[in-house]
Amino acid sequence: MNWPKLKVGDITHVVTKGTTPTKDQGFVENGVNFIKAEALNGDSALDPKGIFHISEDVHQELKRSILQEDDVLLTIAGAKIGKCGIVRPSHLPANTNQAVGIMRVERSKADPRYLYYWFKQQRTFAFVQGLNAQAAQPNINLSMLKNIEIPLPHMVEQRVITAILSAYDDLIENNRRRIQLLEESARLLYKEWFVRLRFPGHEHVKIIDGVPEGWEKSTLGDNIALNYGKALKADDRIEGKYPVYGSSGIVGTHKKLLVKGPGIIVGRKGNVGSVFWSSKDFHPIDTVYYIDTESSDYYLYNALQNMQFVSSDAAVPGLNRNYAYSRPYLLPPETIRSHFENIVIPIYGQIFKLNDYNEKLKQARDLLIPHLMNGETKV
Repeated sequence: MNWPKLKVGDITHVVTKGTTPTKDQGFVENGVNFIKAEALNGDSALDPKGIFHISEDVHQELKRSILQEDDVLLTIAGAKIGKCGIVRPSHLPANTNQAVGIMRVERSKADPRYLYYWFKQQRTFAFVQGLNAQAAQPNINLSMLKNIEIPLPHMVEQRVITAILSAYDDLIENNRRRIQLLEESARLLYKEWFVRLRFPGHEHVKIIDGVPEGWEKSTLGDNIALNYGKALKADDRIEGKYPVYGSSGIVGTHKKLLVKGPGIIVGRKGNVGSVFWSSKDFHPIDTVYYIDTESSDYYLYNALQNMQFVSSDAAVPGLNRNYAYSRPYLLPPETIRSHFENIVIPIYGQIFKLNDYNEKLKQARDLLIPHLMNGETKV
């Protein structure tokens, strides 16, 4: 299809990049969304794991990076240049950092979602990656971004294409919200029983030395082993059915497993103390520890998420294994622990089904994108 080509700069009225808070401004636990490059993972509009928070005052200070609905975002610095995202109303108010380019589309010239889906194509990602592939620190400057050419059909066709693709993303987003609600219900139950100690029958149990009678104070190291993951560089991975886990979660797939699932993954370097559950066989890399399937259960998974792991290395954040082993670990009676497992197993089962469904939706969407964006499929 011979659609006319226009440059990004021709269809936008703003092309800029974000700004990063200074050390003094910092991040807060709750506040305005601050979208880091990690949120542009290519799987959805924006990944919540890459969204942090800043205060309202800092939000206003970082004027250049204040985002608007339908801003198209692109990673322009770092190893993953070319990853994209789009700002939905649910993300606002929000800012982004200097590794992220911001494209604000002139709506009379193009549909912002069309530009977003054009950047989501694998061939576009490969093209953007190649723009500055020889640099020691890959980056795209704003002039390069403005000069990228986009084939643009008539506005009516753009809207039909984006409506088809958005239907997939809307389903993915709805499932993601359901997953978050299910995860929160399991977390709240854990905290109610094992943090607030309002477990079934607590009214009839004495508290002795700060814990209910029959419960035991212990340490993590007395109960489980944190095993080291194994290095597997991105270039050495052969795409397959086994998820590859780093300290930020799933970072790819490989044709060979290292650990039988289910199992628990704990961030060792980088995203220190992050905790993930793999329901499948998996390959943990050398930035994480893993806990084998014999020791993994949902009580331990939730307990790890509630532990206070701190950095043991100021220059390169890391979790010292002996320090992790020293963390307090409460042991409830087996009857209470089994009761908890029986309640949350169906909850996590629903989460796994929704995650699998989302993966199928992503695969179907990603197969369809190039056919629609290149005019191979009539709309």
